Amino acid sequence: QVQLVESGGGSVQPGASLTLSCTASGSAFNRYTIGWFRQAPGKEREFVAAIRWNRNTASADSVRGRFTASRDNAKNTVYLQMSSLKFEDTAVYYCRTSEGSWGQGTQVTVSS
Repeated sequence: QVQLVESGGGSVQPGASLTLSCTASGSAFNRYTIGWFRQAPGKEREFVAAIRWNRNTASADSVRGRFTASRDNAKNTVYLQMSSLKFEDTAVYYCRTSEGSWGQGTQVTVSS
């Protein structure tokens, strides 16, 4: 089973940029669709963005134009590039494979 590790979270001010990484162990990584999800305190986990094996991407309306998913299959890593961050982007961010494996999450806090 693939294991995922997220990194790159932190505390930033509104308007800042941040890039999250999701690194996978195991083989066949380049065949998976990888999704990014987030969960804010008191809210349900929600879809943020995803990238398929062919690098086609999708994103939620709330982040479209600000967040971009990309991948480096040679490094078994998927990235979530976040820009123009807002207070409401504060959440724990998770990555997930299309096979159902989740990472442990990384905290993103946007505050002034």
